Amino acid sequence: MAEGDALSTHIFGIQLGGYMVESIQEVSGLTMEEDVVEVKQVTPDGKLLIRKQPGARQAGEVTITRGMDKSTEFTKWVKETLENGQVDSARQNLTIEVKDAAGETVRRIQLMQGWASKWEGPSLKAGESSAATETVTITFEEIVIE
Repeated sequence: MAEGDALSTHIFGIQLGGYMVESIQEVSGLTMEEDVVEVKQVTPDGKLLIRKQPGARQAGEVTITRGMDKSTEFTKWVKETLENGQVDSARQNLTIEVKDAAGETVRRIQLMQGWASKWEGPSLKAGESSAATETVTITFEEIVIE
């Protein structure tokens, strides 16, 4: 891949703790934000001066859409917080690896201390032939882009 070329493929993988999460269809909501602190002052000649500066980095949320399958590890992890209320033991670091067309990792995005805060099941409709998917919202404390 030549320098300056944007990735034209959507090849990626997600590691949760020590294992790969299967059947991922989409990852959305990857953002990094920080507060903006506005400071208002008055100059010696009485004019209002407004300065903006960076504040604290914000925690975030990401949404993962995956096919419902027989994989149990990811489901166990989701249940750890949503059914059992065990947020402290469920906190895991997630790594999203973006790959090029040759399958080489070109960027890693790490979500630190993540836990499942929302699960949404599939839309079920008689006669429909689309795949059953589940959507999981993961709340994390810090994002690190490598």
